[in-house]
Amino acid sequence: MIRRVKVENGWVRGLPAADPRITSYKGIPFADKPIGKNRWRAPQPCPDWEGELFAAEFGPIAMQANCAGDPAKDIYAREWAVDAELPMSEDCLYLNVWAPADGRKNMPVYVWYFGGGLQVGNTTEMEFDGERLARRGIVVVTVGYRLNAFGFLCHPEITKEAPEACANFGFLDQQCATRWVKRNIAAFGGDPENITIGGQSAGGMSVCAQMTSPQNQGLFQRAIVESGTFAQPYNGKFGLFPLTMEAAEAQGKHFFEDVLGVKTLEEARALPARFIEDKSLEQPWGMWGEAVDGHFSTYPSGEWYTHPERIICPVLLGQTNDEFTNRPAAKTPEELAALAAECFPGAEEKFLSFFSQPATEESIAKEGLIHSIAFAIRAACRQNSRTGIDQPLYAYNFDTTIPGWDDPGTFHSVDLWFFFETLAKCWRPFTGMHYDLARQMCDYWVNFIRTGDPNGTDSQGKPLPLWPRLTEDAPAQMTFTHTSVPVQWPVPELESFLVDKLLEKAKK
Repeated sequence: MIRRVKVENGWVRGLPAADPRITSYKGIPFADKPIGKNRWRAPQPCPDWEGELFAAEFGPIAMQANCAGDPAKDIYAREWAVDAELPMSEDCLYLNVWAPADGRKNMPVYVWYFGGGLQVGNTTEMEFDGERLARRGIVVVTVGYRLNAFGFLCHPEITKEAPEACANFGFLDQQCATRWVKRNIAAFGGDPENITIGGQSAGGMSVCAQMTSPQNQGLFQRAIVESGTFAQPYNGKFGLFPLTMEAAEAQGKHFFEDVLGVKTLEEARALPARFIEDKSLEQPWGMWGEAVDGHFSTYPSGEWYTHPERIICPVLLGQTNDEFTNRPAAKTPEELAALAAECFPGAEEKFLSFFSQPATEESIAKEGLIHSIAFAIRAACRQNSRTGIDQPLYAYNFDTTIPGWDDPGTFHSVDLWFFFETLAKCWRPFTGMHYDLARQMCDYWVNFIRTGDPNGTDSQGKPLPLWPRLTEDAPAQMTFTHTSVPVQWPVPELESFLVDKLLEKAKK
């Protein structure tokens, strides 16, 4: 069995996974430590090491709020943020690899970016175990990256020092790691020309950011966006929507002078990491995020599907049924029309004609104030069709029963247990139905990672239920309940109108 490989910086030794046919390599550095002069700087080349790196433990997690909360009150503390003693450091640029140990070559590669709002999260979470994917012949890589103020702060001095890499350091970390994968993954049996990037929540948003970056042409071949593509039907707000560089620099200048009590970049780099993190936590949650810097990011990543110059590739994307769904309090037709017109100025009269029709609040919610992710997927589909982009989209909705005393529904992130087929690590009393569904979903993901099409056979060689490609003429998605069932989407008049208005707005 292969447990020792040579990468560009030296030898790496891994350990048998639970299944000894898989080797795990944890805590491989892919860049220099982002400390001292490297704080708020693009990731720098990793120095070579002497001897053999024993890759037996995850590297430190990025600076962030305490990972463990109160399980009685916080669903994420119940689910996976369970260890308050995880080593935490500004020195966090490490990746992990799971690979079959039998000497196979040219296996498909899956590079995973974790979620957490770009503020928290890490690769050690137990649901991210790559072993089940690796058992199916996939080389899995999970990537650590800088978060919050360390990953996304901007400042005029940073821009002056390195105008070509002055922002989005967390995204640059992901890019750096993916480039490392392309250069080194053959040593683990992976195919550097068959890379899929994927992520969930802010990890999914990160995938969108990587797809929009002109620097990434040829870096990967496919993308999976799980609960990470947003487009509001009306004028809802998400705190992580991109800032202009002017706004981001002003925010950073305020943080330096009024919060940290320093005036220069040199002074800020001399401060202890814990002090910066504690002060960062005093600021509004979600304050640190993407900035359109003109280099890595040339337009907001949430608009990825409106720009034909993006990385054009097959995309698999979707959501859980109960997340980010807009359900308004009772409003008059006039109030609803005014709300909608805030997002699409000049259309108030048209909206009023919709909302004045005899309809219940429920039908209005279904047609107009719909799921913000499903709305974005519809818009992406229509835009692909109208711009002649022939790369496929495969959409899904996760809507199975989730057991537990908290009766949580299909809450944001619960589907992670299923994509990675790691239900056995969860405290919830999942039954055979759930394990069957997880196995099937993992099979679909593996097929997509391998070929760009989720269809094919399962891990036992049996044909999977057909997952139709999403098109404007046949808007269908795969619905994961207790089984996998393709469902045709209705396209009500109001929804169609909203999608058109969104795409018109994006052209301006």
